[in-house]
Amino acid sequence: MNHRASRPHSRDDRVLGNLGTEPHCESKHGSRRASGSVVEKHARCRYQGAHVKQMICSECGNRVFFENLRCEVCSSFLGYAPDAQRMLAFEISDEDSWRRLGSEGPAYRPCANRKANGCNWMARSLTDHGLCLSCRTTQTIPALTKSENHGYWAALEQAKRRLFYTLIELGLPTPNKHEDPVNGLSFEFLEQMNPQQQVLTGHDEGVITLNIAEADDACREHIRLSMHEPSRTLLGHFRHEIGHYYWDRLVRDTPWVTEYRSLFGDERADYDSALNTHYAWPALDWPQNFISAYASSHPWEDWAETWAHYLHLVDGLETAASWGTHLELPSPSGPALKVRPLDLNAESIRELIVLQWLPVSQFINAMDRSLGAHDSYPFIIVPPVIEKLDFIHRVVRAGSAGRVPPS
Repeated sequence: MNHRASRPHSRDDRVLGNLGTEPHCESKHGSRRASGSVVEKHARCRYQGAHVKQMICSECGNRVFFENLRCEVCSSFLGYAPDAQRMLAFEISDEDSWRRLGSEGPAYRPCANRKANGCNWMARSLTDHGLCLSCRTTQTIPALTKSENHGYWAALEQAKRRLFYTLIELGLPTPNKHEDPVNGLSFEFLEQMNPQQQVLTGHDEGVITLNIAEADDACREHIRLSMHEPSRTLLGHFRHEIGHYYWDRLVRDTPWVTEYRSLFGDERADYDSALNTHYAWPALDWPQNFISAYASSHPWEDWAETWAHYLHLVDGLETAASWGTHLELPSPSGPALKVRPLDLNAESIRELIVLQWLPVSQFINAMDRSLGAHDSYPFIIVPPVIEKLDFIHRVVRAGSAGRVPPS
Protein backbone atom coordinates (compact mmCIF):
# COMPACT_ATOMS: atom_id res chain seq x y z
CA MET A 1 0.00 0.00 0.00
CA ASN A 2 0.97 3.65 -0.33
CA HIS A 3 2.14 5.63 2.67
CA ARG A 4 -0.49 8.10 3.93
CA ALA A 5 -4.06 8.05 2.80
CA SER A 6 -4.66 9.14 -0.76
CA ARG A 7 -7.65 11.17 -1.90
CA PRO A 8 -9.80 10.61 -5.00
CA HIS A 9 -9.08 12.79 -8.00
CA SER A 10 -11.76 14.28 -10.16
CA ARG A 11 -9.82 14.49 -13.37
CA ASP A 12 -6.79 13.18 -15.22
CA ASP A 13 -4.50 14.53 -17.89
CA ARG A 14 -2.34 11.56 -18.77
CA VAL A 15 -3.43 7.98 -18.28
CA LEU A 16 -1.06 5.20 -17.34
CA GLY A 17 -2.16 1.93 -18.91
CA ASN A 18 -1.13 -1.51 -17.71
CA LEU A 19 1.92 -2.97 -19.37
CA GLY A 20 0.84 -5.20 -22.18
CA THR A 21 -2.40 -3.34 -22.78
CA GLU A 22 -3.25 -0.25 -24.75
CA PRO A 23 -3.55 2.83 -22.54
CA HIS A 24 -6.94 4.48 -22.66
CA CYS A 25 -8.59 7.58 -21.22
CA GLU A 26 -11.14 7.69 -18.45
CA SER A 27 -11.46 11.39 -17.71
CA LYS A 28 -13.58 12.66 -14.85
CA HIS A 29 -13.14 16.36 -14.74
CA GLY A 30 -15.44 17.54 -12.00
CA SER A 31 -14.34 20.61 -10.09
CA ARG A 32 -10.73 21.64 -10.46
CA ARG A 33 -11.05 25.11 -9.00
CA ALA A 34 -8.44 26.19 -6.51
CA SER A 35 -9.39 29.14 -4.38
CA GLY A 36 -7.36 32.29 -4.80
CA SER A 37 -5.79 33.42 -8.05
CA VAL A 38 -3.89 36.50 -6.93
CA VAL A 39 -0.30 35.76 -6.01
CA GLU A 40 0.35 36.40 -2.34
CA LYS A 41 3.30 38.43 -1.22
CA HIS A 42 6.35 36.28 -0.58
CA ALA A 43 10.11 36.51 -0.78
CA ARG A 44 11.10 36.45 -4.42
CA CYS A 45 14.26 36.54 -6.47
CA ARG A 46 13.61 38.10 -9.85
CA TYR A 47 14.84 35.71 -12.51
CA GLN A 48 17.22 37.50 -14.83
CA GLY A 49 19.17 34.55 -16.15
CA ALA A 50 21.59 34.10 -13.26
CA HIS A 51 23.98 31.41 -14.41
CA VAL A 52 23.40 29.08 -11.49
CA LYS A 53 23.21 26.00 -13.70
CA GLN A 54 27.01 26.21 -13.92
CA MET A 55 27.38 25.12 -10.31
CA ILE A 56 30.65 25.02 -8.41
CA CYS A 57 31.78 23.65 -5.08
CA SER A 58 31.94 26.57 -2.65
CA GLU A 59 35.02 25.02 -1.02
CA CYS A 60 37.35 24.17 -3.91
CA GLY A 61 35.72 25.75 -6.96
CA ASN A 62 35.33 22.46 -8.83
CA ARG A 63 32.41 22.13 -11.22
CA VAL A 64 29.55 20.14 -9.69
CA PHE A 65 26.10 19.24 -10.88
CA PHE A 66 22.58 19.75 -9.64
CA GLU A 67 22.19 16.20 -8.33
CA ASN A 68 25.61 15.81 -6.66
CA LEU A 69 25.90 14.84 -2.99
CA ARG A 70 29.71 15.04 -2.77
CA CYS A 71 32.42 17.01 -4.51
CA GLU A 72 34.63 14.58 -6.43
CA VAL A 73 37.72 16.77 -5.92
CA CYS A 74 37.71 17.89 -2.27
CA SER A 75 35.18 15.31 -0.95
CA SER A 76 33.07 18.02 0.70
CA PHE A 77 29.41 17.22 1.23
CA LEU A 78 27.21 19.25 -1.10
CA GLY A 79 23.78 20.72 -0.60
CA TYR A 80 21.64 23.03 -2.68
CA ALA A 81 20.25 26.03 -0.81
CA PRO A 82 17.06 27.05 -2.66
CA ASP A 83 16.78 30.39 -0.87
CA ALA A 84 20.33 31.31 -1.91
CA GLN A 85 19.94 29.56 -5.28
CA ARG A 86 23.40 28.01 -5.12
CA MET A 87 25.24 24.81 -4.29
CA LEU A 88 27.13 24.91 -1.00
CA ALA A 89 29.89 22.74 0.47
CA PHE A 90 29.79 21.38 4.03
CA GLU A 91 31.75 19.27 6.44
CA ILE A 92 30.04 17.03 8.97
CA SER A 93 31.21 16.85 12.57
CA ASP A 94 31.18 13.78 14.78
CA GLU A 95 27.93 15.13 16.26
CA ASP A 96 26.40 15.05 12.79
CA SER A 97 26.20 18.85 12.61
CA TRP A 98 26.83 20.49 9.24
CA ARG A 99 29.34 23.34 8.99
CA ARG A 100 29.25 25.52 5.94
CA LEU A 101 32.50 25.79 3.96
CA GLY A 102 33.69 28.58 1.71
CA SER A 103 31.81 31.86 1.82
CA GLU A 104 30.09 32.87 5.04
CA GLY A 105 26.34 32.90 5.32
CA PRO A 106 23.32 31.38 7.06
CA ALA A 107 23.59 27.95 8.65
CA TYR A 108 21.80 25.05 6.98
CA ARG A 109 20.90 21.48 7.75
CA PRO A 110 20.22 18.70 5.24
CA CYS A 111 16.75 17.66 4.23
CA ALA A 112 15.53 14.74 6.33
CA ASN A 113 15.14 12.77 3.09
CA ARG A 114 18.83 12.95 2.19
CA LYS A 115 19.53 9.37 3.25
CA ALA A 116 16.10 8.05 2.27
CA ASN A 117 15.98 9.24 -1.34
CA GLY A 118 19.17 11.17 -2.04
CA CYS A 119 17.68 14.64 -1.67
CA ASN A 120 20.55 17.14 -1.67
CA TRP A 121 18.51 20.23 -0.80
CA MET A 122 19.04 22.10 2.44
CA ALA A 123 16.80 23.85 4.96
CA ARG A 124 17.73 26.81 7.15
CA SER A 125 18.93 25.63 10.57
CA LEU A 126 16.79 28.20 12.38
CA THR A 127 13.54 26.90 10.89
CA ASP A 128 11.38 24.12 12.28
CA HIS A 129 11.29 22.29 8.96
CA GLY A 130 12.95 18.90 8.81
CA LEU A 131 12.26 18.64 5.09
CA CYS A 132 13.39 20.93 2.30
CA LEU A 133 11.03 23.19 0.39
CA SER A 134 10.47 20.57 -2.32
CA CYS A 135 10.04 17.51 -0.09
CA ARG A 136 7.53 19.35 2.11
CA THR A 137 5.06 19.25 -0.79
CA THR A 138 5.08 15.43 -1.04
CA GLN A 139 1.97 14.10 0.66
CA THR A 140 2.02 10.41 -0.33
CA ILE A 141 4.84 8.04 -1.26
CA PRO A 142 4.72 4.38 -2.30
CA ALA A 143 5.32 1.57 0.14
CA LEU A 144 9.07 1.25 0.62
CA THR A 145 8.84 -2.42 1.52
CA LYS A 146 9.34 -3.01 -2.21
CA SER A 147 12.97 -2.40 -3.07
CA GLU A 148 12.21 -0.98 -6.53
CA ASN A 149 9.97 1.69 -5.04
CA HIS A 150 12.97 3.34 -3.41
CA GLY A 151 14.41 4.07 -6.85
CA TYR A 152 11.08 5.23 -8.24
CA TRP A 153 10.52 7.60 -5.34
CA ALA A 154 14.06 9.00 -5.65
CA ALA A 155 13.61 9.59 -9.39
CA LEU A 156 10.29 11.36 -8.85
CA GLU A 157 11.70 13.61 -6.16
CA GLN A 158 14.73 14.44 -8.29
CA ALA A 159 12.50 15.52 -11.18
CA LYS A 160 10.36 17.54 -8.76
CA ARG A 161 13.42 19.36 -7.44
CA ARG A 162 14.29 20.39 -10.98
CA LEU A 163 10.76 21.68 -11.38
CA PHE A 164 10.98 23.67 -8.14
CA TYR A 165 14.38 25.03 -9.13
CA THR A 166 12.82 26.75 -12.13
CA LEU A 167 9.71 27.91 -10.26
CA ILE A 168 11.89 29.52 -7.60
CA GLU A 169 14.06 31.13 -10.25
CA LEU A 170 10.95 32.58 -11.87
CA GLY A 171 9.75 33.95 -8.55
CA LEU A 172 6.48 32.00 -8.62
CA PRO A 173 4.71 31.02 -5.38
CA THR A 174 5.25 27.42 -4.25
CA PRO A 175 3.26 27.07 -1.00
CA ASN A 176 2.57 23.60 0.36
CA LYS A 177 -0.76 22.31 1.60
CA HIS A 178 0.41 22.24 5.22
CA GLU A 179 1.08 25.97 5.24
CA ASP A 180 -1.70 26.96 2.83
CA PRO A 181 -4.46 24.31 2.67
CA VAL A 182 -6.49 26.30 0.12
CA ASN A 183 -3.88 27.49 -2.38
CA GLY A 184 -0.98 25.17 -1.60
CA LEU A 185 0.65 22.38 -3.60
CA SER A 186 0.69 18.69 -2.75
CA PHE A 187 2.12 15.70 -4.60
CA GLU A 188 0.96 12.09 -4.35
CA PHE A 189 3.20 9.38 -5.77
CA LEU A 190 0.98 6.33 -5.97
CA GLU A 191 1.51 2.71 -6.90
CA GLN A 192 -1.19 0.93 -8.84
CA MET A 193 -2.11 -2.03 -6.65
CA ASN A 194 -5.20 -3.28 -8.49
CA PRO A 195 -5.22 -3.68 -12.31
CA GLN A 196 -8.90 -2.73 -12.27
CA GLN A 197 -8.24 0.56 -10.47
CA GLN A 198 -5.94 2.76 -12.47
CA VAL A 199 -3.78 5.42 -10.88
CA LEU A 200 -4.19 8.44 -13.10
CA THR A 201 -1.67 11.23 -13.50
CA GLY A 202 -3.38 14.57 -13.08
CA HIS A 203 -4.08 17.73 -11.12
CA ASP A 204 -7.02 18.56 -8.89
CA GLU A 205 -7.21 21.67 -6.69
CA GLY A 206 -3.47 21.86 -6.08
CA VAL A 207 -2.97 18.10 -5.67
CA ILE A 208 -0.78 16.54 -8.35
CA THR A 209 -0.81 12.77 -8.66
CA LEU A 210 1.74 10.65 -10.51
CA ASN A 211 1.79 6.91 -10.95
CA ILE A 212 5.22 5.73 -9.77
CA ALA A 213 5.46 3.40 -12.79
CA GLU A 214 6.27 6.57 -14.77
CA ALA A 215 9.65 6.45 -13.00
CA ASP A 216 10.33 3.07 -14.63
CA ASP A 217 12.11 3.93 -17.88
CA ALA A 218 10.97 0.78 -19.70
CA CYS A 219 7.36 1.25 -18.63
CA ARG A 220 7.33 4.91 -19.57
CA GLU A 221 8.80 4.18 -22.99
CA HIS A 222 6.20 1.48 -23.57
CA ILE A 223 3.46 3.99 -22.82
CA ARG A 224 5.07 6.64 -25.04
CA LEU A 225 5.08 4.26 -27.99
CA SER A 226 1.55 3.04 -27.27
CA MET A 227 0.23 6.60 -27.18
CA HIS A 228 2.32 7.69 -30.20
CA GLU A 229 3.98 10.48 -28.23
CA PRO A 230 7.21 12.08 -29.50
CA SER A 231 8.46 12.55 -25.94
CA ARG A 232 7.50 11.42 -22.43
CA THR A 233 9.64 12.27 -19.41
CA LEU A 234 9.18 12.57 -15.67
CA LEU A 235 10.15 16.23 -15.75
CA GLY A 236 7.71 16.78 -18.60
CA HIS A 237 4.90 15.35 -16.47
CA PHE A 238 5.72 17.66 -13.59
CA ARG A 239 5.95 20.70 -15.84
CA HIS A 240 2.63 19.89 -17.51
CA GLU A 241 0.69 19.27 -14.31
CA ILE A 242 2.09 22.35 -12.55
CA GLY A 243 0.76 24.33 -15.51
CA HIS A 244 -2.79 23.44 -14.44
CA TYR A 245 -2.02 24.65 -10.94
CA TYR A 246 -0.74 28.00 -12.15
CA TRP A 247 -3.69 28.45 -14.50
CA ASP A 248 -5.86 28.37 -11.39
CA ARG A 249 -3.54 30.74 -9.54
CA LEU A 250 -2.63 33.24 -12.24
CA VAL A 251 -5.34 33.22 -14.93
CA ARG A 252 -8.65 32.01 -13.55
CA ASP A 253 -10.98 34.84 -12.54
CA THR A 254 -8.48 37.51 -13.60
CA PRO A 255 -8.50 39.91 -16.56
CA TRP A 256 -6.00 37.57 -18.24
CA VAL A 257 -8.81 35.16 -19.06
CA THR A 258 -10.12 37.17 -22.02
CA GLU A 259 -6.79 37.08 -23.85
CA TYR A 260 -6.31 33.48 -22.76
CA ARG A 261 -9.54 32.46 -24.49
CA SER A 262 -8.61 34.33 -27.65
CA LEU A 263 -5.37 32.29 -27.89
CA PHE A 264 -6.17 28.91 -26.35
CA GLY A 265 -9.96 28.69 -26.65
CA ASP A 266 -12.81 28.72 -24.14
CA GLU A 267 -11.98 26.49 -21.17
CA ARG A 268 -15.70 26.30 -20.32
CA ALA A 269 -16.12 23.77 -23.13
CA ASP A 270 -17.11 20.39 -21.69
CA TYR A 271 -13.87 18.66 -20.72
CA ASP A 272 -15.07 15.05 -20.82
CA SER A 273 -16.63 15.51 -24.23
CA ALA A 274 -13.51 17.22 -25.58
CA LEU A 275 -11.21 14.44 -24.36
CA ASN A 276 -13.50 11.72 -25.73
CA THR A 277 -13.58 13.46 -29.10
CA HIS A 278 -9.81 13.86 -29.10
CA TYR A 279 -9.12 10.20 -28.50
CA ALA A 280 -11.82 9.05 -30.94
CA TRP A 281 -11.10 11.52 -33.74
CA PRO A 282 -7.85 13.43 -33.11
CA ALA A 283 -7.50 16.60 -35.15
CA LEU A 284 -5.24 15.95 -38.14
CA ASP A 285 -4.31 19.60 -38.55
CA TRP A 286 -3.10 20.12 -34.96
CA PRO A 287 0.51 20.97 -36.01
CA GLN A 288 -0.75 24.24 -37.51
CA ASN A 289 -1.80 25.67 -34.14
CA PHE A 290 -0.55 23.51 -31.26
CA ILE A 291 2.71 22.32 -29.73
CA SER A 292 1.41 18.72 -29.48
CA ALA A 293 -1.57 16.62 -30.46
CA TYR A 294 -2.67 16.45 -26.83
CA ALA A 295 -2.68 20.24 -26.65
CA SER A 296 -5.47 20.26 -29.24
CA SER A 297 -7.80 18.26 -26.99
CA HIS A 298 -9.03 21.12 -24.76
CA PRO A 299 -7.95 24.70 -23.91
CA TRP A 300 -6.81 23.60 -20.45
CA GLU A 301 -4.51 21.00 -21.98
CA ASP A 302 -3.25 23.47 -24.57
CA TRP A 303 -2.26 25.81 -21.72
CA ALA A 304 -0.58 23.02 -19.71
CA GLU A 305 1.34 21.66 -22.69
CA THR A 306 2.48 25.13 -23.73
CA TRP A 307 3.36 26.01 -20.12
CA ALA A 308 5.58 22.93 -19.97
CA HIS A 309 7.39 24.10 -23.09
CA TYR A 310 7.86 27.55 -21.59
CA LEU A 311 9.69 25.89 -18.69
CA HIS A 312 11.68 23.76 -21.16
CA LEU A 313 12.70 26.96 -22.92
CA VAL A 314 13.60 28.80 -19.71
CA ASP A 315 15.71 25.97 -18.33
CA GLY A 316 17.28 25.05 -21.65
CA LEU A 317 18.44 28.56 -22.47
CA GLU A 318 19.74 29.15 -18.95
CA THR A 319 21.80 25.98 -19.08
CA ALA A 320 23.17 26.75 -22.55
CA ALA A 321 24.03 30.32 -21.55
CA SER A 322 25.68 29.26 -18.30
CA TRP A 323 28.02 27.00 -20.29
CA GLY A 324 28.91 29.89 -22.57
CA THR A 325 27.33 28.29 -25.63
CA HIS A 326 28.23 30.06 -28.86
CA LEU A 327 26.83 28.81 -32.17
CA GLU A 328 28.93 29.92 -35.09
CA LEU A 329 26.32 28.73 -37.62
CA PRO A 330 22.86 28.90 -35.99
CA SER A 331 21.51 29.08 -39.53
CA PRO A 332 23.30 28.33 -42.83
CA SER A 333 23.74 32.00 -43.73
CA GLY A 334 22.97 33.83 -40.48
CA PRO A 335 25.29 35.53 -38.00
CA ALA A 336 26.90 33.76 -35.07
CA LEU A 337 24.82 33.39 -31.92
CA LYS A 338 25.85 33.83 -28.31
CA VAL A 339 23.15 32.13 -26.29
CA ARG A 340 21.59 34.24 -23.57
CA PRO A 341 19.07 33.28 -20.91
CA LEU A 342 15.51 34.47 -20.73
CA ASP A 343 15.04 37.80 -18.99
CA LEU A 344 11.82 37.83 -16.99
CA ASN A 345 11.74 41.61 -17.31
CA ALA A 346 11.45 41.37 -21.09
CA GLU A 347 8.03 42.51 -22.27
CA SER A 348 8.01 39.91 -25.05
CA ILE A 349 9.96 36.74 -25.86
CA ARG A 350 8.86 36.30 -29.48
CA GLU A 351 12.27 37.25 -30.81
CA LEU A 352 14.08 35.16 -28.20
CA ILE A 353 12.11 32.06 -29.22
CA VAL A 354 12.99 32.45 -32.89
CA LEU A 355 16.57 33.69 -32.59
CA GLN A 356 17.67 31.80 -29.47
CA TRP A 357 15.59 28.76 -28.60
CA LEU A 358 14.99 27.37 -32.08
CA PRO A 359 18.73 27.25 -32.99
CA VAL A 360 19.65 25.85 -29.56
CA SER A 361 16.99 23.13 -29.70
CA GLN A 362 18.03 22.21 -33.24
CA PHE A 363 21.65 21.96 -32.10
CA ILE A 364 20.65 19.72 -29.17
CA ASN A 365 18.70 17.43 -31.51
CA ALA A 366 21.64 17.26 -33.92
CA MET A 367 23.93 16.23 -31.07
CA ASP A 368 21.39 13.60 -29.95
CA ARG A 369 21.37 12.07 -33.41
CA SER A 370 25.17 12.08 -33.53
CA LEU A 371 25.15 10.02 -30.35
CA GLY A 372 22.43 7.66 -31.53
CA ALA A 373 19.79 9.03 -29.16
CA HIS A 374 16.25 10.26 -29.70
CA ASP A 375 15.72 13.97 -30.21
CA SER A 376 15.48 15.75 -26.86
CA TYR A 377 13.14 18.34 -28.33
CA PRO A 378 11.09 16.71 -31.11
CA PHE A 379 8.69 19.63 -31.50
CA ILE A 380 7.98 22.33 -34.06
CA ILE A 381 7.08 25.79 -32.80
CA VAL A 382 4.68 27.48 -35.22
CA PRO A 383 3.58 31.16 -35.03
CA PRO A 384 0.38 30.50 -33.02
CA VAL A 385 2.47 28.63 -30.42
CA ILE A 386 4.92 31.53 -30.26
CA GLU A 387 2.01 33.81 -29.39
CA LYS A 388 0.87 31.41 -26.66
CA LEU A 389 4.37 31.15 -25.21
CA ASP A 390 4.66 34.93 -25.22
CA PHE A 391 1.34 35.19 -23.38
CA ILE A 392 2.51 32.71 -20.73
CA HIS A 393 5.69 34.74 -20.32
CA ARG A 394 3.68 37.89 -19.68
CA VAL A 395 1.49 36.06 -17.16
CA VAL A 396 4.58 34.72 -15.35
CA ARG A 397 6.21 38.15 -15.45
CA ALA A 398 3.19 39.72 -13.77
CA GLY A 399 2.65 36.80 -11.40
CA SER A 400 6.22 36.82 -10.11
CA ALA A 401 5.77 40.49 -9.23
CA GLY A 402 2.39 39.87 -7.59
CA ARG A 403 0.53 41.79 -10.31
CA VAL A 404 -2.57 41.08 -12.36
CA PRO A 405 -3.45 43.03 -15.51
CA PRO A 406 -5.87 45.95 -15.23
CA SER A 407 -9.52 45.16 -15.84
